[in-house]
Amino acid sequence: MCGICGKMFIADNRKVDPGLIERMCDVMSHRGPDDHGVYVSPGVGLGHRRLSIIDLSTGKQPISNEHGNVWVVFNGEIYNYLDLRVDLISKGHTFKTQTDTEVIVHLYEEYGDDFSSKLRGMFAIALWDDMKKKLILSRDRVGIKPLYYYLTKETLIFGSEIKAILVDPTVPRDVDLHGIYLLMSYYFIPGDTTLLSGIKKLLPGHYLVIKNGKCIDTQYWDLSFAKTRSHTSFEAAKHEVVELLRKSVRDHMISDVSIGFLLSGGVDSTALLSFAVEETDKPISTFTIGFESDQFADERKYATLAAKTFGTKHYDMTIDATQFAEFLPKYVWHMEEPVCEPPAIALYYVSRLAKDHVKVLLSGEGGDEAFAGYPNYRNLVWLERIKRLAGPLSPSLGKAVSMFTGSGPLKRFARYGSLMGMDFENYYYSRTSSPLNYLNKNAKDLYTHEFYDSVHMGTDRDFRKQLLQNIGRVDLLDKMLYIDTKTWLPDDLLVKADKITMANSIELRVPLLDHAVLEYAASLPTDFKLRGATTKYILKKAFEGRVPDEILYRKKTGFPVPYDKWMSNDLKGYVNDLLLDGQTLNRGYFQRPAISRMLDANNRHATYSKEIFTLVALELWHRCFIDQNVA
Repeated sequence: MCGICGKMFIADNRKVDPGLIERMCDVMSHRGPDDHGVYVSPGVGLGHRRLSIIDLSTGKQPISNEHGNVWVVFNGEIYNYLDLRVDLISKGHTFKTQTDTEVIVHLYEEYGDDFSSKLRGMFAIALWDDMKKKLILSRDRVGIKPLYYYLTKETLIFGSEIKAILVDPTVPRDVDLHGIYLLMSYYFIPGDTTLLSGIKKLLPGHYLVIKNGKCIDTQYWDLSFAKTRSHTSFEAAKHEVVELLRKSVRDHMISDVSIGFLLSGGVDSTALLSFAVEETDKPISTFTIGFESDQFADERKYATLAAKTFGTKHYDMTIDATQFAEFLPKYVWHMEEPVCEPPAIALYYVSRLAKDHVKVLLSGEGGDEAFAGYPNYRNLVWLERIKRLAGPLSPSLGKAVSMFTGSGPLKRFARYGSLMGMDFENYYYSRTSSPLNYLNKNAKDLYTHEFYDSVHMGTDRDFRKQLLQNIGRVDLLDKMLYIDTKTWLPDDLLVKADKITMANSIELRVPLLDHAVLEYAASLPTDFKLRGATTKYILKKAFEGRVPDEILYRKKTGFPVPYDKWMSNDLKGYVNDLLLDGQTLNRGYFQRPAISRMLDANNRHATYSKEIFTLVALELWHRCFIDQNVA
């Protein structure tokens, strides 16, 4: 796990200032405190910060081939590198290190621009062919590792973090107003957009080739939901899932340093831990976090149960509202995008705890997107079934349901009433958002007239429609899983997982997001994943007898950070002062009366915690990256 950066002159072979590359590396020192390296050749400069995980003695980057004319900097881990190495040696390639990075150089020599399709792992790669004056940027299939770039007719500047790109004084700090609209709609920014005009994300499963003044973006992988395993019985599939996950955990434990587990007390992290203890005779450390208060449950007991069941050395900690607020400015500095992800702050503190014991953490991230673990998947499948049965009466039924104020399941369903008259394609943004989003429903009141007129509301629909066209005719559940795998997963969960653990110089690995696991899960019949009211059905059945029942069948919580209570109580003054401050309102995005009403309602009932956290993160982001008041 590392940080990469660099600059290329597209139009000519001017010399890149090595001091600039050094400074770009330095701003990401938290990503690689162990070492750094720079390569400069006419037309290009590459930089690398290293967190030593594999081949501690000879794995320094940038790394070249034996002729010194192909160079690479790489962030991530390649889990099939040993097999690739054997194959490449048989084809006549010569290696000088034991690192996975060197495999990339020789793969390019052997297979050309599409070398990424041979890799299994998480990666962001920059490869320079000095003979052809060609630069290739590549990102892993799912987007576990981030990679940003700024492209003009003359230059391309890239980095694992936006901060590295901003070190170059030629890069402007102009806000992309459409990015603000996307943030308010999704609570993260989907696709290749960032909040800074001109700075883009390289999409997951894509690579860029920059040569002869041209930049070509190629998609080398997409997730297919073709039911190629329709012949597989449920019992056979259970066995296949167990063996597939066992192999993925085994591969993700490749390391020359100590490894630990991040436990949420949920099904996925507990199951992966069960495989890990079978794959090693070394002691495993586990880590979790809790929140002590009479107002909310402490979930640590389930993580403690998992640790006791599998005999790990377990560590836990608590944080309070003060620690939560103290980290907020650093949260936006590390995240670089004002994502509404309060659990990221809990992740920061627990990874800081782990830093004293391990360099690598494994987590259960991704199981819900692969195997349909979120309750909204079940709820929306049932909603669409009811709409089909109700036919033309759906809108009227929706209005009636929306008015229900009682208790029980019908009350929970009432929040979906307004969707009864809408097609799925027009309301499903991702699992984080929909037209139910308060910020969407009240856009004209919330935004200033100038901002509202400058941003074409609803233009993200083309992005979502393109995703639905890509996946084709599949079941409703698979449509949701595909959209979330292409949006919510890389642009919210994974950016959090990478940026926040790297803030503590910790590598986080996610075995459930091995592309072989994702492809297998996508190929399964939907009723293997969602059956009746049971989400993640096949995993729960496969893990019976392996995961304690108290964990296997408990209500899903994840990292249940009580930020809603904190923001409407302990942090009420801080939040109100920030969002009603003249500096905030003078940015020209939001109208003071609408913000005041939202804050008043939230202070009474914690109604709009997600919206308010997003607004807080957005303002802190401006102060950090536009005003340059770095925390």
